[in-house]
Amino acid sequence: MIVLLAEPRGFCAGVERAIAIVEKALETFSPPIYVRHEIVHNRWVVESLRAKGAVFVHELDEIPDGAVAIFSAHGVSKAVESEGNRRPLRILDATCPLVSKVHREAERRDHEGRHVILIGHKGHPEVEGTLGQIPEGRMSVISRVEEIDALPLEPATPTAYVTQTTLSMDETAGVIEALKNRFPDILGPTREDICYATQNRQNAVKSLAERCDLILVLGAPNSSNSNRLREVAERCGTRAHLIESVRDVQEAWLEGVERLGVTAGASAPEILIDELLEHLKERIDRVETLAVSREHLAFPLPKELQGAGNS
Repeated sequence: MIVLLAEPRGFCAGVERAIAIVEKALETFSPPIYVRHEIVHNRWVVESLRAKGAVFVHELDEIPDGAVAIFSAHGVSKAVESEGNRRPLRILDATCPLVSKVHREAERRDHEGRHVILIGHKGHPEVEGTLGQIPEGRMSVISRVEEIDALPLEPATPTAYVTQTTLSMDETAGVIEALKNRFPDILGPTREDICYATQNRQNAVKSLAERCDLILVLGAPNSSNSNRLREVAERCGTRAHLIESVRDVQEAWLEGVERLGVTAGASAPEILIDELLEHLKERIDRVETLAVSREHLAFPLPKELQGAGNS
């Protein structure tokens, strides 16, 4: 069997920054450090940081006064941000800068008097954070074309749209087109909200799908971008499975597979790829890299941590 490794794959700049924030905070302030929600959607990452002294909580009221509290990469609502500022907590914000960009876009359109339509998955932490950037009732969430007709808005209503960063371009294109048909005056971002890392990883999966019998995507089941990678592969007509680790691999999947594609979601560490290759080594003739693009972007740490350790 030949294994083709997608490039780029795995950690993006936003995830690397978020993890680095927790690690530098542990070095600088000493454990325990509290993190609201999973810093990124990956169990291996969360357990690794927990072993170093990070404590993951659902809400800020679980954090004692005076402690260091970190917001996850998915972003938070203004209400959560205000609560953090009101409490005697040392707040560090690990929100991905590309998610923050969507927040500012939603605010700007709201200030223009437009009803904001967010294309995303209800209940996802990123969507909840974006929803909370403007007063309740002035933003609607949809994920499918079929939901547009149910919006309680007249076609002449001033509107604008933003999108969850981890959706696929293929997934949003039809919804955006239908929104433009329903609301002729609708405005969108000057550049698409889909983040560079999401798009690059999806492009790499499309290239894998042209060459492989099966694609394995390493990522968490609650990771939006990892689920989208699997969907992109399947949309291209290639069998694909989302796995958290090598333990999820079923031998029956590999029967008759001559070319196996492997990739990882933006919050999945490279060690999971290494473990998979080690598990499959008796089957593998050779491993090749299929490079579609190179990524060189890096986001700076918060100023409170920039002098810490080797940052």
